[in-house]
Amino acid sequence: MDLALLRTFVTVHRAGSFTRAAALLGLSQPAVTGQIRTLERQLGRPLFLRQARGVTPTTIGDELAHRAAPHLDALVEITESGLDEESGVRTLHLAGPPEFTSLRALPALTPLISQGLALRASFGTAEETLEGLAAGHHDLAITTARPRGALLTATPLCDEEHVLVASPRWAARLGPGVLRGGHVVLEQLPVVEVHESLPLVSRYWSAVFDSRPAAAGAVIAPDLRAVLEAATSGAGLAVLPRYLCEEALQHGRVVALLDPPVPPLRTYFLVVRTGTLALPHIARAHEWLLRAAVEW
Repeated sequence: MDLALLRTFVTVHRAGSFTRAAALLGLSQPAVTGQIRTLERQLGRPLFLRQARGVTPTTIGDELAHRAAPHLDALVEITESGLDEESGVRTLHLAGPPEFTSLRALPALTPLISQGLALRASFGTAEETLEGLAAGHHDLAITTARPRGALLTATPLCDEEHVLVASPRWAARLGPGVLRGGHVVLEQLPVVEVHESLPLVSRYWSAVFDSRPAAAGAVIAPDLRAVLEAATSGAGLAVLPRYLCEEALQHGRVVALLDPPVPPLRTYFLVVRTGTLALPHIARAHEWLLRAAVEW
C-alpha cells in the first residue's frame, strides 16, 4: 500500500476536513479527495462519511487510523532523528505568547538543554500559534485557546490570575471611591492594553462588573511587559497576569486597584499535534512543563 495514501488518510482523520488536510499537506483539495477515494477502493470500504462541515470517520476509518498513525509517526521520528544525529541534539520548536513563553516556559525547559535538547521559540497570538502547530511549524504550543477537532490535543497547563493595576499616583487620586463607584470611577482613568479591542480589560470588566468597559485605549502595546512598564510610568490602568506584575506590586511600583472575591482567571493549554507525544523529545518537554506548572 502507498504510504502517501496512508499519510493523507491520517491527516484527514486528524483534521476532520479534506480542506484542512489539503492545507496541511500542501495539496489541492481534489488531490486529497482523489487519494482518499483510491484508498477506499483498495480497501473496499468507506473510510469517511461526508457531512456539511468536514468529514466523520467510519468505524473502519477509526480502526485504520488507530493502527496506522503510530507507525507513520514513528517514520517521522526516524527521519527527524536522522537530521540531528550528527550533533546528537534534538530540537524542540516551541510557540506561545511572548510574555508567558519568555518568563515561564523557556526558563522551565532550560534544564533539558543539558540532556540534549535544543530550543527554538516562536511568539504569536493563539490563532497564529495553533495554525503554525497544525501546519507542522511547531512541535509544542502554549495557548489560551483550546483547539477543536481531532488534529490537535490540548492539556490544561495552569491558570493565571488577572489583576487590575495602576501607578500609586493614580491609585491615590481615586482613593476609596474605587470601591464605592466601581467601574464608573475606574473609567475615569486612561487604559493601557495589548490591542484596541481591550481584550484583558473587557474580560476583567465582564467577570467583575458584569459589564463592558466604556473607556478607550490610551496606550496600545502588543506585549504585556510593555503594558506593565507603561502602567508603572503612570500611563493609566491595566489588567495584567499576577505572575508578570507580582514584583512591581511588592515594590510599590504599581498598586492593585481592586481585590475581588473571585479574581478573573485565564487558562493556558499545552497543545500538540495528535500522536506526536509518541516522540520522546516532545513528550519530555510536555511532561517537564506540566511538572513546573504545579508551582505556578
